[in-house]
Formats: sequence, structure tokens, C-alpha cells
Amino acid sequence: MMIQFRDLQRQYDHVKVKVDEKIAGVVTSAHFISGPEVKELEQTLADYVGVKHCISCANGTDAITIALMAHGVGDGDAVFVPDFTFFSSGECPATTGATPIFVDVLKDTYNMDPKSLEAAIQAVREEEQLTPKAVVAVDLFGQPFDVPAIKAICEKYNLLLLEDGAQGFGGSYTDESGKKHMACSIGDIATTSFFPAKPLGCYGDGGAIFTDDDNIALLCRSIAVHGKDTQNLDDPNAKYNNIRLGMNSRLDTLQAGVLLGKFQVFRDEELDAVNHVAELYSSLLSDVSGLTVPVVKDGMYSSWAQYTIQLPDGADRAAIQKAMKADGIPTNIYYIKPMHIQGAFEGTRSSMAECPTTEKLCKSVLCLPIHPYLTDDEVRFVVEKLKGAL
Repeated sequence: MMIQFRDLQRQYDHVKVKVDEKIAGVVTSAHFISGPEVKELEQTLADYVGVKHCISCANGTDAITIALMAHGVGDGDAVFVPDFTFFSSGECPATTGATPIFVDVLKDTYNMDPKSLEAAIQAVREEEQLTPKAVVAVDLFGQPFDVPAIKAICEKYNLLLLEDGAQGFGGSYTDESGKKHMACSIGDIATTSFFPAKPLGCYGDGGAIFTDDDNIALLCRSIAVHGKDTQNLDDPNAKYNNIRLGMNSRLDTLQAGVLLGKFQVFRDEELDAVNHVAELYSSLLSDVSGLTVPVVKDGMYSSWAQYTIQLPDGADRAAIQKAMKADGIPTNIYYIKPMHIQGAFEGTRSSMAECPTTEKLCKSVLCLPIHPYLTDDEVRFVVEKLKGAL
């Protein structure tokens, strides 16, 4: 049996008719940049998430950078980022001139640790070298961050809360009153990625920004197209009247068409299916001594971008991966290196973080295949071979 880590071919077979129809429509119209499908997608996603504005862009990394630029984050600012996450969460603040300050994560959810965050904020304030400005709270592996705790800290210190929903799109948080908040609606501003392997992915690169702020939405649209005049966005010549420095970051019409073709199945079928897969994994792995399965907290709903276990102490991760590969099962390690020891931050204030949980996770995590089209028999096969390898 050969297992795919994220089976995009099987998914395409399922959505082929709708996706092919959308692609053909774009090609026939020959409106490849800023075609009507882009606006349709933005409205569809804004309605789904529950915010006023969705601004599409070229990728998830640009989305974070644009969001920070729109809020004036730059030189002399401190931006607090989880130490256990993908590189762009810290790269983007640094690109704007700010200093990423890495904080530890919670062992059970892999998301930002509120206590570590507050300690890092207080340390920066005491140093008086940087101005605390923003928090990048990542919905890692599909589950929203600890919303009440992180929001309270941001309000206490008057910090921008940027929700990095690159892995969390489709997830949600239900508050104490019973109100559900979709991922990408939780922060002051939010971003996501449509990289093919993400919960909702296109067939190339793509990203989006979500906000309820009319002015910030205009700024984001301007920055994404070379800083064009935000007062005359519908004027075809507006892009030649550049009133600020920006970048070239547009979602092309073909990718918007792909996402429109996939969206209904993602919403109505795939989220429930991938949650079934995750629940089956956790049930079958519950009897493995020393192995830790991922935890979804009360009130949280995960879109399961990854299914990440922690191996028992002393387990030989490389040998386990090799054995599973021999059985046709791919595995990955997200993430093998803490952010604060990445070479790009060597010798900077960013490298001074103390994040013991992250350091332990980087040595023990292993990501198993997960996607909505994984069958129960395939899950059982993966678990059987993992137990054998252990």
C-alpha cells in the first residue's frame, strides 16, 4: 500500500468537474490578472470567515508582510512570534524592519504560550530598546491559538494582534457565550495561505488578508499593487499613480478559479472528513506508551493542516521514518529547528529567546499523513506500521 502525505491527486479526481470548468472559463475569457473570479473569491471567503474585507495576494508570506506594513510596523518595533512555526511568521516582521521576538509554545496544542508571551513583552519593555508593537498568533497545524488569553494580553499592552491562519483556514473558536468565530476573523487582522498542501489550497501560490477595517483594507490593496492610489481603485490608470512603496502581489485569476471550484467541497465535505481521520488516528494511538497525540481544546475546531504526534522519550525518529518509508508511508518533521536558532537571526536580539518546550518538540515531533481522502483502512495501516517501527 502506497500512502500520500497530502493526496492532491485524489482530491482533484473528486473536484475535477468544477475546477476544470472554472479554469476553462478563465482561459476562455483571457482575463488572467484581476479577472472577475478574483472579486468573486474575495467576497466568498469574506462571507465564509465573517469579516467585511478579504484582500487576495500572491502568497501567505506576502499577506503577513502587507498586513504589517499597513499597520506601520517597522524599524524599532518588536513583534512577538511563536518559536515553533514556519519561518515566514518571523521573516515577515524582520522584512519590514521590525525585530521578531520569539516566545515559547504550549506542549499540547503547539500554539503560543500566553505566559511566555507576557514574559517576553515585559522583558522588552524593561530593556527599553524596542517598542512592543504586534503579536503574530499562529493557528498551528489547523487549531486556533488560545484566543481569550492572547487577546487579553494584546489589549493589556495595546498590541496589534495578527492572526496567522496559513494552516488554520476552516478552523474555528467558540467563545463562552456560544458564538463561533471562524479562523481568520479572530485577530485585529488575519492572513492565510493557499499553498497547495494547505487546508484550502490552489494549484500554485496564493494568499489572502482579512480585516473589518475599511482603511486598512484600502491600504492592503494599495500595497499589494505597487502602492497605487487608494482613492481611485477602479480607475485602470490608478496603478500608475503610486503614492507609497508597495510590492507586486496579486492572486492571478486562474488560481482564484481553482479556489472557487474547490471551495464548496472544502466547506461541506473535506473539513468533516479530515476531522474523522484525525479522531481515528488519536483513538488507534491512544494505547501507545509514551506517545503524545495532538489535543484539540474545548471550543476549538481544527482544519488539520498536519497531524503531529510526539514520539516517546528515547525513540529513534530517523529510524522510525526510514522504516515507515520502506512500507510506503511518508512522514515529515514540522519543525526540526526552533526559530530563534535559524541562521538568519544569528547574533540578533531575536536569537536570545529561551524556549525549552519548542526545543524539546523539535526533537520529538513527527507528522503523519493526513487529508480528507485518507481511508480508514489506510489510517489503520499507518498506525500498524508506526507501532511496528516503535
